[in-house]
Amino acid sequence: MIDFGYTEDQLNLKKEIIRFAKKELNNNVIERDRQQTFSRDLWQKCGEMGLQGLPVPEEYGGLGLNAVSTAIALEGLGYGCEDGGLVFSICAHLLACVIPVWKYATEEQKQKYLPRLCDGSIIAVNGMTEPSSGSDAFNMSTKALPDKDGFRITGTKTFSSNGPIADLAILYAMSDAEKGYYGGISVFLVERDTPGYIPGQKFEKMGLRTSPIGEIVLDNAFVPGNAVLGGLGAGPTIFAYSMDWERICIAAAHIGTMERLLEKAIKYSKTRKASGNRISSYQAISHKIVDMKIRIETSRNLVYKAAWLLDKGKHVTMDASITKVYVSEALIKCAMDTVQIFGGYGFTTEYEVERILRDSMAGTIYSGANEVQKNIIARWLGL
Repeated sequence: MIDFGYTEDQLNLKKEIIRFAKKELNNNVIERDRQQTFSRDLWQKCGEMGLQGLPVPEEYGGLGLNAVSTAIALEGLGYGCEDGGLVFSICAHLLACVIPVWKYATEEQKQKYLPRLCDGSIIAVNGMTEPSSGSDAFNMSTKALPDKDGFRITGTKTFSSNGPIADLAILYAMSDAEKGYYGGISVFLVERDTPGYIPGQKFEKMGLRTSPIGEIVLDNAFVPGNAVLGGLGAGPTIFAYSMDWERICIAAAHIGTMERLLEKAIKYSKTRKASGNRISSYQAISHKIVDMKIRIETSRNLVYKAAWLLDKGKHVTMDASITKVYVSEALIKCAMDTVQIFGGYGFTTEYEVERILRDSMAGTIYSGANEVQKNIIARWLGL
């Protein structure tokens, strides 16, 4: 039986993160978005709050939260922080990079990297997607060839969130072509100053503009044998586990954003008048707001059910994919409805809802496009 009752500690954590985000993270967001500026200072403040290490055990510098509490914390961050790019960068770092290190690293690797990953001292990037393969990781072309006591890695990664600023790459490469994807893909911990590791071009984007994204080029980069994460051939297992966390917990942050949109829409509709009446009195407006509330509540149930299953060690891949598809699309719909409710004002940057709409559009693409998620769900249904 799933218990959705929050503990006092969970509620206090969420309140504290909301308070912190509103106080520290929202200054000059419009200009930072316009200039595509990533703030290392704000990143460091988030590190001091423990946001980059929420589920990591305290002995390695984290807060030791379970999946449900991590989701609650990220929902609070999504609600309190109006910088969607910063929220996304934190989620990409934590869920696709820190969690694999926490779960699959050797003790030596944990001691070396986790404290700095958790406190914001270093930023991580997940290196999976490639220019010619996109979501089709089975067609990976990046190669890791054995060389004495290590490996030589050659290839290019793209759409790498945090790539232009990352200090450490959680990098996937083909280490055994004969075995293919299952058994032939390994994960390597590659530091930025490794000879042959080249941060490539930074992309300009429609949304999430404060979260840098770009290419990573590996040109015969040598890594020692102790840079392998989880053992040779563990890539698919590591990737699947991290994506379960990512698809669930990024959706939790989306819920916080939707809650903020709902409050904006209600407040505006009660003060804006048309034909002498508050626009909230018109069914065309009130029903949009009601639909937003319905999406939030259904999204919340999906997220916390999936997080609960994750904590129980259950198979959660299908639930994570369902959650990812539904919540990402719900966020877009909520953002579009809010822009429509605000009318011409919603189209301006001053009211800060058009930015949320731009940011939301990427949600159906990252962490595996929604079309891919539906294929995953279909396979679990035996189709």
